[in-house]
Amino acid sequence: MRSRSSASGDKRQKASKRLWRRIRQPLAQSRFAKSAVASLLAQALRFIRLTNPLTKGSTAIAGGEYGHLEPGIIALWHGQHIMAPVFYPKGRPLVAMVSRSADAELNALVVEKFGIEAVRGSGGRDNARHLDKGGAKALIALKKSLVAGKNVAMIADIPHGTPRDAGLGIVLLARLSGRPILPAAIATSRRKVLEKSWDKTTINLPFGRSSIVVGTPVFVAKDADDAEMERKRQEVTSSLNEATAKAYSLVDGAR
Repeated sequence: MRSRSSASGDKRQKASKRLWRRIRQPLAQSRFAKSAVASLLAQALRFIRLTNPLTKGSTAIAGGEYGHLEPGIIALWHGQHIMAPVFYPKGRPLVAMVSRSADAELNALVVEKFGIEAVRGSGGRDNARHLDKGGAKALIALKKSLVAGKNVAMIADIPHGTPRDAGLGIVLLARLSGRPILPAAIATSRRKVLEKSWDKTTINLPFGRSSIVVGTPVFVAKDADDAEMERKRQEVTSSLNEATAKAYSLVDGAR
């Protein structure tokens, strides 16, 4: 039989979900409320960053030893990307792809609080030949940003697909632009993993250590055929998973 504490926890979780459903619609319709919430979240991210000094062995998410490869396509995993805006260096132009879903509008407002331009679209896709209209427009906008000398950031895996398995969208952008993919991972020693979320979303917490790791860059030739695109997709997956594992090992190794 389940314990009373477990049953009580489930009731609280269900009550929280019901409350969120009741306030989400009016919140979504209020620009003032959305802006206020985005400001609070941005301040929270800054506080978490301030209280999580970087560990030895971390690499710069932009500039540093990979500066000669810029402008580049910064690849991140779903659920592991929350701290990226606050770790990205100020003064360096960045354009980030953010989902077109209503729930992701808050994400777009948050990244804009850090001076990052948001492009709405979904670029994961498991079939680069069948991008929807919004996804195609987003990739075109990102390509133009790269041509203009700006770095771009993109979630590599497909929403609600297989977590930590890159889609072809990011590989297609690399082929179209001729710019390299820079797999990046950010981790903190204190964190809460939402185990029931499809991507194991990680909530970073203050008063710990942090790390940034940029994995092996991935280059895609402009004439890459379908077979080569699949190989590069797998290469992105492998490099980003290796970077993620190293980032967590850096913050957890001193435990």
